[in-house]
Amino acid sequence: MERSDYNRTLALAAIFQTAALVKDLAWRGHCDEHEFEVLVGSLFAFDAETPAAVYRGEANLRNGLERIEVQLKSGGKPPDMEITRYAIGLIFLERKLQARPEMLQALGDGLKGAERQVEYFNLSHESVIARLAEVYQETISPLGPRIIVQGEQTHLSNPGTAARIRALLLAGIRAAVLWRQAGGSRWKLLFGRNRLISEARDLLHRLNS
Repeated sequence: MERSDYNRTLALAAIFQTAALVKDLAWRGHCDEHEFEVLVGSLFAFDAETPAAVYRGEANLRNGLERIEVQLKSGGKPPDMEITRYAIGLIFLERKLQARPEMLQALGDGLKGAERQVEYFNLSHESVIARLAEVYQETISPLGPRIIVQGEQTHLSNPGTAARIRALLLAGIRAAVLWRQAGGSRWKLLFGRNRLISEARDLLHRLNS
């Protein structure tokens, strides 16, 4: 994959979009279904070579692109620290995953198994989501430290909602993989934020024109 601002911006948008949907599910019990399916679908885009291909177009990451400036810009509207915490947690866990080849293998096997379920159901079917949640618990949770999701206990204790949150977190790991492959790093977030904000603005302008 080309290590470009364009690819890094789309990957970061996917991370922020994942974090935003996790927050929506945790506090409201529901989220945008189209965005949910786009993110979950990324887990099965095995042959896609760019973030744009993984998420089936820039427009599907509009939510995340809009959040980049809010989360990264100094001054003005303060960032949503809950979304920041989830995003940093996903990037950190992905780095730990890369150091555990046996977990990478287990993750790949788990996704292949879930893909077979998608052939019979659809991406958002409860059986598929439950399997993805299991894959997250089996391969990502043991890496530690776990991402602690805050929200309404009514929603967090609902098995279906909890499974959807874990499936999203797994999709967030996928986005973090793309971020790393595109040359993303903590230094890029700290010292390259203005270029990421500028790229996100350009993408949104193009989508809105």
